[in-house]
Amino acid sequence: MGGMRAVSGAARVLALLAVLAAIGTVVVLALAVGEGGIEAVLAALLGLVLCAVGLWWFVAHRDVVRLFGAVLAVAAPAAVLVLFVHDGLWLTALVLLLCWGATLAFARAALRTSRPGRSAPAIPTARPRRPVLIMNPKSGGGKVGRFGLVERAEALGARVILLDPAAPADVAELAREAVAEGADLLGVAGGDGTQALVAAVAAERDLPFLVVSAGTRNHFAMDLGLDRTDPSRCLDALTDGEELRIDLGDVSGRAFVNTVSFGVYADVVQRPEYRDDKAGTALNLMPDLLLGEGVRLVDARADSTELAPQQALLVSNNPYVSPDELSGGGRRPRLDAGELGVIGIRVEDTAQAADLALRGSQSTSLTVLTAHHVEVTSDTDEIAVAVDGEALRMPTPVVCTLRPGALRVLVPRDRPGVTLPTPPVKWRKVVNLAFGRTERATGNAFNERPST
Repeated sequence: MGGMRAVSGAARVLALLAVLAAIGTVVVLALAVGEGGIEAVLAALLGLVLCAVGLWWFVAHRDVVRLFGAVLAVAAPAAVLVLFVHDGLWLTALVLLLCWGATLAFARAALRTSRPGRSAPAIPTARPRRPVLIMNPKSGGGKVGRFGLVERAEALGARVILLDPAAPADVAELAREAVAEGADLLGVAGGDGTQALVAAVAAERDLPFLVVSAGTRNHFAMDLGLDRTDPSRCLDALTDGEELRIDLGDVSGRAFVNTVSFGVYADVVQRPEYRDDKAGTALNLMPDLLLGEGVRLVDARADSTELAPQQALLVSNNPYVSPDELSGGGRRPRLDAGELGVIGIRVEDTAQAADLALRGSQSTSLTVLTAHHVEVTSDTDEIAVAVDGEALRMPTPVVCTLRPGALRVLVPRDRPGVTLPTPPVKWRKVVNLAFGRTERATGNAFNERPST
């Protein structure tokens, strides 16, 4: 059951500023009616809609329609700017933009300030005696060599297993062999897909696991608060570390640390040419996957909720703070909440593309929820699945669950830390904060949780 949480002074001040800035925006708009204020707002909204429509045509069609879509996506915002300058509306538009920008900035700051700390508690731990690290020299464009990770790890007393790019290895089996030979810590310098395979072995044996941010994007390392600019700093955990207990995802018996994707993205990454030409491969396949003969909508059930068929479905190990995280740069506030995040998207025409552009996370094209059990079904025996970015095919039904607190992660005591993500702006919550109203803390991943 949720409890009542008091509003902090800083959050209340920021929320009051947001409300005042919003009132100011309305006042400026009212005063500017005769100066073209309404026209400026309507022109901006029309430009946004036309840009979204152009992007939809560019992605979902080929040939002339794609070309026209690209032109529209660029021309629409450009035409709005020209209109503002020609009709003398640019100053009105600038003032409105600044007022609304201040409103959003204060609202988001208020919501960030009001959120309780959510990091997994750090546990002091002894220095490992026989750590074993598996390193992929190709990962992240050669970060292992560029940052001297092998030499530094060995200087700190670790045994390093360096993978041979010319001879693909079973990294999970290498990890099991290391444990059989006495390893008391397992670690990986590589991408998130490799991290997940070794993390599963560490969880099975209840051994600490070390993440070295030597991948390309390092989503897992980011959410652990590790330094992604200098992966060698992750190795400080070997001599001055502390332990975090976090959840480990499971998709039909295979571990994942970040996400499992179904639908369009999973179909695209199956193609062998994707690794060498991501953008080109996606643009070539999208028209068929979205509207053509290749359309295969995803059917799923999240706990007891039957989801409408989706074009793309993302299931994450703990929820991202906002459905906007489908873009790939998002963060998870915590990794120990024991819940899966579920984000689905379905856009089939220009009207839905425009609705998504205007309403964002409130669009009916988006499905956002949390669950403990997600089952994805199909009328075929197997479907494409992307597990932490790795292209796989799995027999249906595909079941996603969590193993709460299953993974012991060793992190440096001195690390950058997790930057608290910006929550979606919910105006009712902002108004409650502004007027000092207590609010009920809930367990919903996209709202606030009580402190633990």
